[in-house]
Amino acid sequence: MNIRYASARAIFLSTALAAVPAMAEEAGGQAGSDGAAQAGNQIVVTAQKIEQRAQDVPITISALRGDRIEELGVGDLDELSNYIPGLNVQEQSANNPGIVIRGVTSDSGSAQQGPRVTLYYNGVDISRSRGSYQSIYDLDRVEVIKGPQATLFGTASAVGAISIVPARPEPGLSAELTGGYGNYDYTLLTGYLNAGSDQVAGRIAFEWKRRDGYVENLSASQEDELYALDNLGLRGSLRVRPGPDFTIDLVGTFDRQRNGGTPFISGNFPTEAGPADPFGPANLGGSPFSREVLGKDQLGLDREIYDLNLTAEYRFADDWAFTTVNGYREFDSLETFDADGSAAWFLEFAEIAEGWQFSHEGRFSYSGMDLRGSFGWNVFTEDGRQNVPFSSEEGIFLQCAAGVVPDIACVAPDGSVPAEQVTGLLTGGQVAQLPYQSVFENQGQNDSYSVFADATWIATRALELTAGVRLLWEDRQSGYFAEVAPSVLTGGPSLIPGQTDTNGRTFTAREDFFDVLPRFNALYRASPDLNFYATVSKGRRSAVVQLGATRDENGIAVPNYQLVPEEVVWNYELGAKLSRGPVSASLGAYYLDYSGFQVSVIQDDGTTRTESAGSASNLGIEAELAVQAAPWLSLFANGAYIDAKVDEDSALADAYSGARFRLQPKWQAAAGFTIDAPIGEGARFFATPSVTHRSRIYFELPNNPVTSQGSVTLLNARAGIAFARDRFEIAGFIRNATNEDYLLDAGNTGGAFGYPTFIPAEPRFYGIELTARLF
Repeated sequence: MNIRYASARAIFLSTALAAVPAMAEEAGGQAGSDGAAQAGNQIVVTAQKIEQRAQDVPITISALRGDRIEELGVGDLDELSNYIPGLNVQEQSANNPGIVIRGVTSDSGSAQQGPRVTLYYNGVDISRSRGSYQSIYDLDRVEVIKGPQATLFGTASAVGAISIVPARPEPGLSAELTGGYGNYDYTLLTGYLNAGSDQVAGRIAFEWKRRDGYVENLSASQEDELYALDNLGLRGSLRVRPGPDFTIDLVGTFDRQRNGGTPFISGNFPTEAGPADPFGPANLGGSPFSREVLGKDQLGLDREIYDLNLTAEYRFADDWAFTTVNGYREFDSLETFDADGSAAWFLEFAEIAEGWQFSHEGRFSYSGMDLRGSFGWNVFTEDGRQNVPFSSEEGIFLQCAAGVVPDIACVAPDGSVPAEQVTGLLTGGQVAQLPYQSVFENQGQNDSYSVFADATWIATRALELTAGVRLLWEDRQSGYFAEVAPSVLTGGPSLIPGQTDTNGRTFTAREDFFDVLPRFNALYRASPDLNFYATVSKGRRSAVVQLGATRDENGIAVPNYQLVPEEVVWNYELGAKLSRGPVSASLGAYYLDYSGFQVSVIQDDGTTRTESAGSASNLGIEAELAVQAAPWLSLFANGAYIDAKVDEDSALADAYSGARFRLQPKWQAAAGFTIDAPIGEGARFFATPSVTHRSRIYFELPNNPVTSQGSVTLLNARAGIAFARDRFEIAGFIRNATNEDYLLDAGNTGGAFGYPTFIPAEPRFYGIELTARLF
């Protein structure tokens, strides 16, 4: 997109990449949608429901507009997170994203557990992980809000929120179409069509993106390479303005994935290509169970998401407005994966996740001379399930897990599976194969009701004081059932110890909760260019009504119920923001104090349970700098230091004491520059090279060097030429230019059985894109 010289400084100041995190326009994108306004060299935003300069907002929000995201060559949230200090997004699968803000992750797929990080779309909480991740295209902006934000964003914002705000319909006729091609047969087709008047406008946008997998799969039963992509996103938007004070937005979205299998590569088992190598080929074939019972013979993800949003804003007086935000979302996914990372029919899983949610919010806002604020209510309900079928062959499982027959390898050095003989040996040749199956399902029906109020008092011209509170009522109901077959070879009630059949019953449990979530902010204007701010806020992750099954002394299946207490965090933050001439900078320090810190613990049967590790703490510093060196050149740099760990007196075990949080780098940084210069005859040259760095991260708690990734430095760039006064554009991009080998994840389900698996991150990707525009 073109960056006009008259507004270049404002645009760069509006991005976290260009240093100062511009305060996102409407917290959560819930009020209005026209994007942050610009006044001279200042960004005017409405993070606290009122128009303000970015540096006058005493909370940390990084906002990247859609055109800036395109300049960087970013196509997904995980790529975007490399440029925002304090944010890390791990996309192990579109069905299982790990979103980390200030060192704390939210990636549980259980329907019984609530998230820590809120993901907002069109102002509605879509945080349930299996239904949240979606394509980002034709955006107005993406906002990253750091620190607990329960007053402004709702119950899930224990450590922060990400808000995705699509571009809205505008008056006039405009269109854009982009086609791209790159290595691994990458193919892209995306664009939009906008038409309308001041009273009625509509917009249709889409993105189709596909790519071959970058991990070779040696299995003869699988057609696609691992991590192949086939994503389709469609969005239709309608804006109606019956009068100058009344705006209605209706947005419908469809998102679909048909992606290849996740490359869970074993760190122990070889393939016919050689010894185990996390960056080599894999041999993952799935199981007959998936083909016969699930009707899916290929590894990978089939997923659909449907979303409908209705937002209306009515300004009924000079200082008053009423806004209502309503959303319905439904998701349905089926993912099959080979969890042992080998050719053996050992640990084969699938996951069927589906659910729906409805949200309604009403809010009144007021803006006077010495007082401004808002108050309102929110109703949120969701119903979901996570069904996990497991499949194995009994002899192979016993040999690979316990070595029941001496001198027979699970997987031989040539990649063959000698363990296939074990069932025949143990049965004296009577049976050659004993397929084994079980199914586990957790269910969640969660309802929350809240009222909130937030007010800012302008005490003097230099001092503003803000206080807010949300009162929350929750009703959480969990369900669980399991179908577990007895083991023929062991004679036990199950093949895996600890698995318990519920005998056709679904166990249920229900609990109610209430909490008070406040925030306090102060802003002091030391000069027209320099502001200081302080924040104290409380965040909360919902208690877990955790349900499973066990056997009593008579061998009868009974509910295994555990109430995991809520996780509470208090955030204390000090910061400064400077905007003077061509230089913009920010510096912030924070301390997070946790009680009841929740962690996911993998059980011996491969399932995951939530446990309380007790207290934890998080100390961090974030700094950002931008320099508009010339009208055609801007420089940016940012960095973060995070020391987040479980306290020494862990309630779980010594192994957790002092352990760093999962997916949390201690150091994170990004730097680069953007050139946008005219070259004559209505043409311009643009380029944004950048470098990102992240220190070591651990993929599991407790920390294990084997399942960690050392520091990673990536070089990325996007450059090209626009001509015919921006009507046409040709651009090239490259990511991971040095082809760095590094891990996306490690450990996983296989690690629970002593065989951790490793997922390689993206290698070098490059390509070319052609764009045509109609203004």
